[in-house]
Amino acid sequence: MKLTLKPWTTEDAERLSDVFNSSRRDYTSNRRPTPYPVREAQRWLDETAKKDETEGLFYAILADEEYVGFITVERMEDVHCRDAEIGYLLKTREESKGIATWAVGEACKRAFEKMDIVRLTGYVFAANTASRKVMEKNGFVLEGVMKQALYKNGQLQDDCIYAKYR
Repeated sequence: MKLTLKPWTTEDAERLSDVFNSSRRDYTSNRRPTPYPVREAQRWLDETAKKDETEGLFYAILADEEYVGFITVERMEDVHCRDAEIGYLLKTREESKGIATWAVGEACKRAFEKMDIVRLTGYVFAANTASRKVMEKNGFVLEGVMKQALYKNGQLQDDCIYAKYR
């Protein structure tokens, strides 16, 4: 399987919407509506197109030329400006194939090359053992657990903070 990270373009709204709507959303933020309409995807693509690579990396994950996920690395602000948050999502049928592990590794390399940061931070639902393994396989260390910090689907959940340093 050939894996590629490709920058999103403003013409990719239908593809981005499809990725979200073909993914399990149990461990994602509530900021994105479910279902995720094309107009919301277009709004996000328009916003991210204004940012250069020193502020954030916004990639589609392709497997054999098919759009199967996305990954972002966004620089934090203010006193956290030397830190960036990493996040990703895969279509459900593409999980457990090593795609996320590869994409996180590749995005980390690019972030440390292109962005003036010293660390990457990943916030992971404690119950999301697959994503926790992806972080650990890529050299992220668990820095702490914020107890009952997340509220999703009517339940409080723990939030794990992972970090990787330059």
